[in-house]
Order: sequence, then structure tokens, then C-alpha cells
Amino acid sequence: MVPESRSARIQMLVAEQAARRGVRVGVVDVCTAAVAALPVGGAGLSAMSKAAPSHPLCSTDTVSEQLEELQLTLGEGPCVDAFRHGSAVLTPDLLTPDLQDRWMVFAEAALEAGARAVFALPLQMGAISPGVLDLYARLPVRLDAKELADAMAFADLATLVLLDARIDETGGPPDGPVEDLGAYRAEIDQASGMLTVQLGVGIEEAFVRLRAHAYAQGCRLADVAADVVARRLRFPPDAEPDQTGKDT
Repeated sequence: MVPESRSARIQMLVAEQAARRGVRVGVVDVCTAAVAALPVGGAGLSAMSKAAPSHPLCSTDTVSEQLEELQLTLGEGPCVDAFRHGSAVLTPDLLTPDLQDRWMVFAEAALEAGARAVFALPLQMGAISPGVLDLYARLPVRLDAKELADAMAFADLATLVLLDARIDETGGPPDGPVEDLGAYRAEIDQASGMLTVQLGVGIEEAFVRLRAHAYAQGCRLADVAADVVARRLRFPPDAEPDQTGKDT
């Protein structure tokens, strides 16, 4: 959990990016704000899942776009390792010998694309991990403690913007910055945990069902989670997303 003051500052930076575009807050605003605030040259974000194909969601420039595509295509790199292990992968210099052996194809391709340092931060909410935020720099660079904490705060906010999006045909993000990062995280995580009991499934499948219901009903994920936690909404094991029972 990031300190409240840092969380609020990061949310303000992201909201300012969205205001400049004149649209609702989206993951592209998180990426753009991260690049402005940190000693990096670009950022990209990919949606990742153990049960479905992964795909890039956004990038701030051509280099970050290439890095996202490369890692998902090759199945190797900081992004892939961060998702697989659930922890940040910090690569201050891709020319480090052991990294050349670890990512034999990706390291060379990333250097050719113009990246020298790559930092991959998994998007996480409890046991749920919907993707990874990648940052890159054209020169070798190390993030100090404050910069790393800020990067993790951007990843936290990207998680909420991604998961708490209003589920509609455009996949649009929420209508403004997430006000209470900790509360949203806890409630969605709690609702997913409750569904593992109701449905007799694992946490990933429970989250898929939670989001499927939000999609079917055109609701925000956080609102559906709140109904589950308050026991206003139950998910019968065999029900379709639009047949879930809500108590009135």
C-alpha cells in the first residue's frame, strides 16, 4: 500500500493528463504521467491473463509499443517475468551479461529498438493480476527509492483504472480519477474472494465472473463488488452473467 500523500499526488498527475485530452481517465493517462514524473523515456501497458491471450493496451511512443509487442510475441522479457512471478523486474542496463543469457532474443531486440533500461511492474489486487506496466529508458538508469515508490503508485492506479472501468462497448475508463485507491482494491478483492466460495472456483475465475456480470449489466466493476460484499448480489454456480440474482 502506497502512502496516502503519494497516492493522492499520483492521482492528481494522472487526472491532469486526462484533463489535457478532455476525456475520461484511462490507462494511457497513467502511462503518460509516469513518463513525465520519472527518469524514463516511455511507458507501455499490457493486459495479461493465465486464461486468455495477452495483448498491449497502450504505449506512449514507438519504442514502448515495440517493447510490448516483442515481449508478448517472444514470451520472454521483464514484462513476462513480472507477470509470472508477481513482482517487479528492474533492469537498469540490458547490456548486463546475465540478462543477455536470461532473455537471449528479447534483450538484443530491445536494444535495437532503442531501449537500454526496462522496468516492469505487475498490476496486482490481491491474487488478481490483470497486466503489467512497463517503463523504459534510452540510457542505463537506476530508480532510487522515491522514484521506485512513485512507479509502484502509478502501477497501483493503473490497476484500478483498468479494473474499475465502466464496462461498455467501448471499454471506456471511469469518469474521473479513482478517489479511494485502498477502498476500491479491498472491496473488489473481497468480492472476488466471496465468489470463490459461492461458485466453488479459483480467484481468477471468480474475478472473470465478477467482470462478466459488470459487462452484462453495463455497471462499474466497483459497484458490482460493493453489492457482492453487502450480500445484495449472489452468483448461483450455474447462472449466466445476466441471470445473477440481486436482492432488493
